[in-house]
Amino acid sequence: MYKELDVFITGSQNTVDYWYDYGCIIASDMLAKFSQKDWEDLSSHVLMKPLEWQRRLAYCMDSCCNEHELNILLSLLDTDDEELFVTCVDTLRSFTTLEGKQMIRDNPAMLVRVNELLPRAGVATRRVLEDFLVKIHG
Repeated sequence: MYKELDVFITGSQNTVDYWYDYGCIIASDMLAKFSQKDWEDLSSHVLMKPLEWQRRLAYCMDSCCNEHELNILLSLLDTDDEELFVTCVDTLRSFTTLEGKQMIRDNPAMLVRVNELLPRAGVATRRVLEDFLVKIHG
C-alpha cells in the first residue's frame, strides 16, 4: 500500500486543484489501509521525498489520527518551509487524545516556532495557529 500511496502522491495527474478536492481523500483512504510495514516504509522514506510530496502527505494525515501519523507529522515539522510547517500544525489540530497532545507539547521547539509565526501570519494562518495552541493546551 505504501508504494501505491507514493505513486499516487507523485502522480502528475494530481494538479493542485485535483489534490485538494479529491486526491487528499483518496490518499487518506489509502493511509487507513496501511499495515505496520507500510507505516515503517513511509516513516523511513518521508524525509527524503520532495517538498511538495511532503506537503500533500501532511495535508491528508488526519484520517486515523494514530501514533504513526503523529510521529510522521512531528518529523516533518523540522523544516525551513513555512507552508509545510503550517500544514503539519493544521493537521495536528485533529490529534486530540491526551497522548497525542502530550507528544506535541513535548516538542517545545515547535511551540516556540508557532508563537514566532503568529505576529506575521495572515488571517487564515493565524486562526489555524491560534486554534492549534488552544487545542494543545486545552
